[in-house]
Amino acid sequence: MKRLCLLIILALVLIAAFPAVGVAQDEIAVTFSDAAPYFPHRITFSLEAESSAQITDVDIEYRVEKLSLVPVSCRVDADFTPGLRVEASWDWNMLETGGLPPGSEIEYWWIVEDAVGRRIETPPRTVSFDDLRYDWRSLTSAPITLYWYRGDHSFAQELMDAAHEALGRLAEDTGVALERVVRIYVYGSFDDLRGALIYPYEWTGGMAFADHGTIVIGIAPENLSWGKSAIRHELAHLVVHQATFGPYGDLPRWLDEGLAVYAEGVLQLGLLQRLNEAISEDELFSVRSLASSFPTDPEQARLCYAESYSLVAFLLSEYGREKMLELLDVFKGGSGYDDALMEGYGFDMDGLNELWRASLGLGPQPTPEAPGGFFTCSIARKTGGGDERGLILLGALLLLPAMAFALHRARRGR
Repeated sequence: MKRLCLLIILALVLIAAFPAVGVAQDEIAVTFSDAAPYFPHRITFSLEAESSAQITDVDIEYRVEKLSLVPVSCRVDADFTPGLRVEASWDWNMLETGGLPPGSEIEYWWIVEDAVGRRIETPPRTVSFDDLRYDWRSLTSAPITLYWYRGDHSFAQELMDAAHEALGRLAEDTGVALERVVRIYVYGSFDDLRGALIYPYEWTGGMAFADHGTIVIGIAPENLSWGKSAIRHELAHLVVHQATFGPYGDLPRWLDEGLAVYAEGVLQLGLLQRLNEAISEDELFSVRSLASSFPTDPEQARLCYAESYSLVAFLLSEYGREKMLELLDVFKGGSGYDDALMEGYGFDMDGLNELWRASLGLGPQPTPEAPGGFFTCSIARKTGGGDERGLILLGALLLLPAMAFALHRARRGR
């Protein structure tokens, strides 16, 4: 009897010391997980996993840290061959999806399933999409961190001072302030900057990734004066975007760009000359035509920026910062361009156009609307921009009077 008891005790000890192999095999095990960034083109995600049953499905889910109303994640199928042990991978190709700014944080996790219905979801991990091609230095003055690699410390400090001047000007004159931290990446040349972007325009000198709170800009030390104005401009876009961020609509282009040019300080001499020339010849674009995309013609675009500055300056000087802040709040809550102006100021875009022109010593708008893309863009906004057939039909209807008039003239000339 004692011997039997001893054998039972020994067996229990052995069972405790050497658990059954089947326990570990009843689970899916992830043995390797990694994410390798190759800025700016792609991120390669890799996974190795094993199970006692054939692994039949491997997905990766990810989300990018940015300003968002609700957390949004994307789920994609990984490439792998089903088996008891698998190696899975997925390449996030930025050339297909569009790029991310440097410093972006991507949170990701894997979902693995096997043939007997077991499923695991790995704990979230984070990968930083950093531009490791340059030896970055950093300067922080809350809420801004500036990164640069070309130029001395005084170069970076002047850019930082310019950024804070823009914040101060916007806060004092318009009431809007920065609500989240901002990262500014200063590339040493325009070519270096364009090498960090996916499909940039050949004239790109800077860009604000508003939802990411990131600015990328190309500033050589010898181009410091331009760089300070450009940083003020792009930073203003971030401030206004944060102040008006919401689920509805956006700002009219003249207001967004006007506040950005206003944040630069005194209007640049070239833009001022172009504005004065248009005033003297009474060739200003109307406020309504400035609500959408600006033209691609450089001279016309310069005038649009100058007019946008003039409009914002007019509203601030005539009605004050509180009214401007109220207008931005209305846009944040969701409102059409005319309705927002009517609620904030008591007039729509046509009324603003009349008052602004009068302040410049001009009478009613001499031409019906700006030519080309302006008219189409304005219609697209009013109809939601999503029904091309509606735009075509509307355009045809608008052309009917002109066609009828031409036909009448032709008949009279016979």
